[in-house]
Amino acid sequence: MPLAELVSSLGGRFSLYLGVRLAEKEEKELFRWLLASSLLGAPIREGTAVKAFKAINREASSPQDLIKLGWDRIVELLDISGYTRYDFKTADKLIEMSNNLIERYGGSLNRMHDEAEDSISLEFRVRGLAKGIGPETVVIFLRELRGIWKKANPPLSSLAFLAAKNIGIRAGDKREAVKELLSMWEEEGGNLTNFVDLESALVRLGRDYCKKKRCSICPASGICSSR
Repeated sequence: MPLAELVSSLGGRFSLYLGVRLAEKEEKELFRWLLASSLLGAPIREGTAVKAFKAINREASSPQDLIKLGWDRIVELLDISGYTRYDFKTADKLIEMSNNLIERYGGSLNRMHDEAEDSISLEFRVRGLAKGIGPETVVIFLRELRGIWKKANPPLSSLAFLAAKNIGIRAGDKREAVKELLSMWEEEGGNLTNFVDLESALVRLGRDYCKKKRCSICPASGICSSR
């Protein structure tokens, strides 16, 4: 199965699914994606995270908006969306993230990128915006900015790495796997800008099939090396 068919079968980038347009690097859209990534990064159902994002985003689309919205209202919106298990911690994280973004970078995510020395520094800065931002959230956020931000070059996520190994990627770590996978993608006519669609498809493949051992109905069964 060509990799492009895998994308067609499983779907591409998450940001477009949420209506977030990152290509022009507009601050509002970047912050909307940071908000979404922060919610998607928790060990919670994707549908619940999406519902929570839409609820909060209707009332806040900038760090200033989020701070003005306030902790109590954020918790209320999270609870309404079914994001109850992590409501208090998530509200803490979102408020801290917004405050730090304003204090350190004047509210500008582009400035945060520009001030980073390299990709590792950028990952460190994203993670440093709040205590609750873990490595998976950093990968989610920066993955979709690969090819848009020069310094956005995160490793594969754990789920994408699992799927990549199953379809034949030999690299032993997540950063090297990006290079090998990108080379395969480019051989099929893809490029760095749309590579995120393949990464996102692999996340779904890893989450919905590889992790659950649903091999018999997997859309990638024809190229899976684990069978």
